[in-house]
Amino acid sequence: MSFDKEIKQILLESPSTINDDGILEVYRYQYSYNAIYREFAQAIKKTPAQVHSVADIPFLPISFYKNHSVITQDGSIDFTKSVDFYSSGTTSANRSTHTVADPAFYQMRSQHIFESYYGSLKDVIIIAVLPSYEENSSSSLIFMMQHFIRETNHDASGFYSFDIPRIKLLLKSIATENKKILVWGVSYALLDWAESEEADYSNILFLETGGMKGRRSELTRSELHNQLCKGFKVTNIHSEYGMTELLSQSYSLGEGMYQFPFGLIPILRQINDPFCNVLQGSGGINIIDLANINGCCFIETQDVGRITNHQFEILGRLDASDLRGCNLLYM
Repeated sequence: MSFDKEIKQILLESPSTINDDGILEVYRYQYSYNAIYREFAQAIKKTPAQVHSVADIPFLPISFYKNHSVITQDGSIDFTKSVDFYSSGTTSANRSTHTVADPAFYQMRSQHIFESYYGSLKDVIIIAVLPSYEENSSSSLIFMMQHFIRETNHDASGFYSFDIPRIKLLLKSIATENKKILVWGVSYALLDWAESEEADYSNILFLETGGMKGRRSELTRSELHNQLCKGFKVTNIHSEYGMTELLSQSYSLGEGMYQFPFGLIPILRQINDPFCNVLQGSGGINIIDLANINGCCFIETQDVGRITNHQFEILGRLDASDLRGCNLLYM
């Protein structure tokens, strides 16, 4: 079995079996077979001879996905069925491109993570309110949602753009279903809806995936969730954290606190020193995403986070970083 297939099998079937030595083996594999990552590691003097622990591993700045093809290829990987995902972008700047060699694995990995939080998709009805993302036919989120909607195997699951009257009628018609009803929406659309009425949707789960896209003034996540809770008469707002350049997602079941799934590991770095880790408190977010074995598993994001009691909080964007459609909330 090839190395990439072995990692994928572990992620899908054998959680908690990749230790630090395994992560270092992934680093050495990608150093050997990912030309862009290798050049970057050499430039900052983080070659295998200089990397002795996970703390030494270099993280590729996410901006590399805008101008380079970030691919790991050892000769055994079939890219003939690959899919290119593009970030939505909010300016004329180049969008990030992520070539995913194994889109079927992306679907399985995403479903595996989602079901670890919410149970089987067969027991869920998904109402997708993602008008801006639907405009991007190459969105990784839309690709994932299409798969989730199919897997629910329910006629009511689907994309509803921003047709709130239709959604309200639908929610009434399925109110007695013995399933979880999940409204998964972009932040500005949910906020517009919540401000237009105060109705009791306490039997509905609302999940925001970020994104004001310049349509609303920026709010802290706490402010956003408070307004949504008030409008929808719910106790908590759920959140999803993901990005074009990764293959895994994390979910918050309330208060913006995330429990990252197996194989997706956040590591904080000092804001002014990208090569120095932070053990407690806040800092820039580096992410190990082992599912991204055909791309790059070690990504330096432009987000800021905080670790508290083994839970992770996303605080917002670093100053002067590009505004992108997936997460424009600030704390």
